Amino acid sequence: MRAENDTHRPGTNRPPLDAARLNQAIVHPGGLWRAIEVTESTGSTNADLLARAAQGAPEGLVLTAEEQVAGRGRLGRTWVSPPRSALMFSLLLRPHQVPVARRGWLPLLTGVAVAEAVNEATGLGVRLKWPNDLLVRDPATSGNASPGNASPADAKLAGILAEASADAIVTGVGLNVSTTPDELPPPGPGALPAASLRSAINRAMPGHPTPDREVLLAAILASFEAWYQRWRQAEGDPGASGLHPAYTHLSGTIGRPVRAELPGSQLLSGLAVGVDSDGRLLVRGPSGTEVPVAAGDVLHLR
Repeated sequence: MRAENDTHRPGTNRPPLDAARLNQAIVHPGGLWRAIEVTESTGSTNADLLARAAQGAPEGLVLTAEEQVAGRGRLGRTWVSPPRSALMFSLLLRPHQVPVARRGWLPLLTGVAVAEAVNEATGLGVRLKWPNDLLVRDPATSGNASPGNASPADAKLAGILAEASADAIVTGVGLNVSTTPDELPPPGPGALPAASLRSAINRAMPGHPTPDREVLLAAILASFEAWYQRWRQAEGDPGASGLHPAYTHLSGTIGRPVRAELPGSQLLSGLAVGVDSDGRLLVRGPSGTEVPVAAGDVLHLR
């Protein structure tokens, strides 16, 4: 039930998510998902689920927020969207069957699941920027790229952040859906401009409707469950589970010149040639040596 003053709150012209419908569509006996919860506003869905994981909450909880006021991204960045304009949700996972050394594939798996669901719903052909940002081709950004940095046609549609707590991993997703251009934040230095499904669809397919957030979230959770079960049954093996070829197929980084900003302020420039069995980006430097990049920021170069 809506509060009496609900019509005066920002974002209420956008339909809310219905937890009951989502649970009915996604939760089923023997499946991964135990419950899908929707909260109107919170600081960070990742922080909320990490706290519950520490208290022993089981695998399979999904927490989604209509608004996040302290959303977190990779490398200390923030994720901000107007109420009900995005999908902002976190997943609580306990992949006991997967060796610790292979759990680094979970953020990449999430990227594959989200990208496949978005592509099936929209036909936009979004790609993955290593390790797991979703990119959309957006000609409107051609004047916004920094010289020598991001490709002028790349804009960030979604970001993913995985955080561990003991044997639990919480994976958070922020996906811009109906956010309008004037609501999107300006990019920071060297960062990609932001985009939304609405703006990308309007440019690529004028008149085509933006996918309903509820239907889109259900599709993402179904895609994630299928990939996660396959990956877990293969004990995290990215080849045997099919995850490695799927990620390679969706990659917008492999085959491009990149600059990696490594821990310790080191820079590595070269050609991204693949992803190894540990999920690390392989960058071929000027000497021809392939250097695995496990952490840091990777910029696509022109």
